[in-house]
Amino acid sequence: MGYSVSKVGGEVLNVARESNVANSLSGRVSGLNVAGTSGGPGSSARINIRGVTSFSGSSSPLIVINGVPMDNTNRGSSGEWGGADQGDGIGNINPDDIETMTVLKGSTASALYGSRAANGVIQITTKSGVKGKTTIEYNTNLQFDRAVDNTDWQYEYGQGTQGKRPVDVASAALSGRNSWGERLDGTPTIQSDGQLHPYSAVKNNIENFYRTAASWTNTLAISGGGDRGTYRLSLSNLDGQSILRNSGLDRKTVNFNTSYELTKKLSFNLMANYIDQKDKNRPYLSDAVMNANNITFLATNVDQASLKPGYDATNNGLERAWSDDIYATNPWFVVNQFKNDNTRRRLISAISARYQFFDFLSLQARIGYDFSSDRRFTVFPYGTLFSSNGEGSLEALYQGTRLELNTDALLSFSKNINDDFSIDASVGGNFRRNNSESTRLYGGQFIVPYLYTPTNTRTRNSEYLYSALETPSVYYTADFSYKYLTLSTTGRYDTFSSLPRGNRSLFTPSVSASFVFSDLLNTPALNYGKIRASYAETSGEPAQPYQTAFYYNVNNPINGTPRGSFDAKLPNANLEPFSLNEFEVGTEMKFLDNRLGLDVTYFDRKTEGEIVSASLSSSTGFTSRSVNLGSTSNRGIELMVSGTPIRSAFNWNTSFNFTKLRNEVLEIDQSENPSPLQTGTYRPLNGNISIVKGLPIAQVMAYDYKRDANGNVIVGANGVPLRGDLKPMGSGLPNLYGGWNNDFSFKNFNLSFLIDFKYNNKVLSATEHYSYVRGLNQATLVGRETGVVAAGVKEDGSVNETVVPAYIYYPQLANNVSAVSVLDGSFIKFRQLTLGYSLPQGILTKTPFQAISLSLVGRNLFTLMKHTDNIDPENTISSLVTYAGVEGGSLPFARTYGFTLNVKFK
Repeated sequence: MGYSVSKVGGEVLNVARESNVANSLSGRVSGLNVAGTSGGPGSSARINIRGVTSFSGSSSPLIVINGVPMDNTNRGSSGEWGGADQGDGIGNINPDDIETMTVLKGSTASALYGSRAANGVIQITTKSGVKGKTTIEYNTNLQFDRAVDNTDWQYEYGQGTQGKRPVDVASAALSGRNSWGERLDGTPTIQSDGQLHPYSAVKNNIENFYRTAASWTNTLAISGGGDRGTYRLSLSNLDGQSILRNSGLDRKTVNFNTSYELTKKLSFNLMANYIDQKDKNRPYLSDAVMNANNITFLATNVDQASLKPGYDATNNGLERAWSDDIYATNPWFVVNQFKNDNTRRRLISAISARYQFFDFLSLQARIGYDFSSDRRFTVFPYGTLFSSNGEGSLEALYQGTRLELNTDALLSFSKNINDDFSIDASVGGNFRRNNSESTRLYGGQFIVPYLYTPTNTRTRNSEYLYSALETPSVYYTADFSYKYLTLSTTGRYDTFSSLPRGNRSLFTPSVSASFVFSDLLNTPALNYGKIRASYAETSGEPAQPYQTAFYYNVNNPINGTPRGSFDAKLPNANLEPFSLNEFEVGTEMKFLDNRLGLDVTYFDRKTEGEIVSASLSSSTGFTSRSVNLGSTSNRGIELMVSGTPIRSAFNWNTSFNFTKLRNEVLEIDQSENPSPLQTGTYRPLNGNISIVKGLPIAQVMAYDYKRDANGNVIVGANGVPLRGDLKPMGSGLPNLYGGWNNDFSFKNFNLSFLIDFKYNNKVLSATEHYSYVRGLNQATLVGRETGVVAAGVKEDGSVNETVVPAYIYYPQLANNVSAVSVLDGSFIKFRQLTLGYSLPQGILTKTPFQAISLSLVGRNLFTLMKHTDNIDPENTISSLVTYAGVEGGSLPFARTYGFTLNVKFK
């Protein structure tokens, strides 16, 4: 191969596992950056290979199962206004069914898969049977998640406002999230439940509010085969609880694949993967509405148990107030009353036939079918404090379907011309269709309490959405090998239905070469040595269709009068596919009887004509327009060093991977000094994530201190530092990451651990902001009794001497200067540990068992280094690149421990 490829075995994915198998790849592959959403079991993952290339679309790689692309669309994400993560496509896959996951990093490797593979490919190969051997295998995995409290609040002052503790139920209910009271002294003090509680520190709210959550997976598989074919059937069930009470998922999976030789020349393959997944109460993240995770900001002397059950059973179940904001839902009300249930039924299948005309010529035809049906039921319960008359609302009764259909044919030629020269060539075509359709019913104010049906609402509305894409393609590939030299070339011609007729087609070629120089040197110390180089072009279409022409909506009527509208984005009939060019060069070497390995790659990739949303003056009647103006650059080095320092009765295998990336936005709209293109923000709304020319994508923008010509902080007349310019503070994505993996074995014992790291990313932290606003941050201890005198000068240049009460100073500081909420997200983590034992074969000789192994497992066990005092640096609200770096209002990071038992029957 003339490009970089990495393979991960299924055994490292299913021993200590994640509910979304993509997260198990973190730290294992150079060039690959994986970050999960902090939303509980089944949450989506952000997967980036060699950086981010897209301004507004997805930068995720294409997921391919047994040669057939699958839909990995993010089904819904939270933003600054709240909402829940609805999962992605790869999160539905059962790790027990995976044989290998292969990461194709470069554009050359993904050229044949078309535009969706512009960001790389992850190939999943599922397990299959073996001819002449029947195997029954049972695998059970029981794990427990426990919330990790990363907060380091001050516990010297308690609940209250303006330096005073609450004196009655009303003032206690208004100050439940404020620790601007008096010094803690243990005196019985009224709280929002109407009871007297000691005015003393309560430090275990995170531990007591969140539960220890069990996740139990059971998989039974039977596989085998005869002279003419093989088969494998597996049945699996995952019962995964969330650390948030009354939340979790249940996933049932049936996987079947078979291959059969009907004749000596004709063979068939069938793969079918059926998933039935039920998600109970997917947590809301980010904003405080229906977000139980705001328990984090409980005043330092308030026990979370005092908020139970969150509602007043004697007053029609009305939510009990606990803070000064009715939109900050009582966490126990969320746990006990909120409904946000999802159901997904999905079939991923493929059938192919292969006819071998001659030993050097074959024809394959294949159909891949990926169909999912989603149902969501979201209710703001009867009694919700902020709802009209406290009667709640039906937010969504949603039914949606999505179809990904791929049909292809491939004619392949493979022949050794002589002992030194061989040719492998293919020509084929593909037709892709992607359809999605959904309906949503919603309405407000339930008439009959707790009857959550659309017909029981005082107001009712409906929504209908439809989308369709088609991409016909033709392609070729050819490999020419002469002794130790291989030259490869590919070409693909795509036509995108989402673009105008005159601009919708693009040809994308690639060429690569590899030279196995060790065959020439014949040096004993060098077992293998190869130099590889490649160049490729790939393309991409808009993230969403229907951007090239006007489309009108018929909206809900007002007093019986129908309403029409059109999008505020001006369509562009001249859009073209954007292009991505990549050059890669690398070497792979193995030394000392293959005990030392080195794999190094340098890559340089550039996008041009990226489709961006350019702002327009509102006087035009529109707010923006899609244009081909964006351009990005990604350059970097990937390194993998592997070795076997000890090889004997005791074995030690180790590997270290490292990626250094430089990402830069070259163009936004081709103006000399374009304004930053905002993509997302966080709930305090005084900072955002933007695209800035000359800087990496996902730039954290925040307001700095206002300074004079000498760099002194300028303090306002009120004694609080003034807000300066909105400045880029760094990218929310790391540019240095990797991992160190170790495997030890001695007789029947094995031990392995993984340490991974990420550096040079920033976090726009809502938790940090609110910790200043609510008097929780230890920095707010300064000036509690005496007031705060800000270091700086007044606007007239004189030294500031104004004394400001702490409860006024710190909230205003956090609101004025959001730079105090920008944190360094770098970390090193002890990610995974497994300790296993396999029963000796001698013990199993006279039993029905072929093999039995037991492993103790742990994930996310320790954080070895971080720079964030009150949060885990990996806590995120969304897997979308547009929100990369945004933190706040998500579930706490969880530590996982448990065991895996694997039994194979004879």
